[in-house]
Amino acid sequence: MEYILFFETWIILAILFACLEIFVPGGILLNLGIASLLVAIGVHQEILDTWVLTLTTWFIIATLLLIAVYFITERFFPGETTVENIYEELDIYGKNVRVIEQIGPGTQAGRVEFQGTTWTALGDGTIIDAGSQASIVCKENISLVVEPTK
Repeated sequence: MEYILFFETWIILAILFACLEIFVPGGILLNLGIASLLVAIGVHQEILDTWVLTLTTWFIIATLLLIAVYFITERFFPGETTVENIYEELDIYGKNVRVIEQIGPGTQAGRVEFQGTTWTALGDGTIIDAGSQASIVCKENISLVVEPTK
C-alpha cells in the first residue's frame, strides 16, 4: 500500500481520470481527477502521510466536488421543466357526463357520473332526465354545473 503515498501515483491517476473524461462525458471523472491532483499536492507537501488519511481525503474531496458541481450546474443549466395545468376546471370543461339522478327543475340538484365516481350536479334550470348525457359547464365548490348535451 506504499504506492498510495507516492506523488507520482496520484498525478498518474489525475491524468488518467482527465483523459477518460473524453470517453465517458459527464464531469464525474474530471472531478475525480481534480481530487487526485489535490491529494497529490497533499502527498507532495507531506500533509497526507498515511494511506488511510490519503484515501479518506481523496473520497471526501471527490464527494464535495461532485456535490458542488451538481448544484452549480443545476443553477446555471437547469433541466427542462414543464408546468402542467393546475386549474382542474379548465380540464373538465366540456366533458360529457351521464346523468344518474334527475337535475332540475330550477335549482334542484341531481347526480352525474364523472371520472369513475358520482358528483352532485346543478343545471341551468331546465330538467335533465336520468340516463341522458350532459356537458360540464364549470365546477362550483364540490358540485358540477352541467347543461344538456345537444
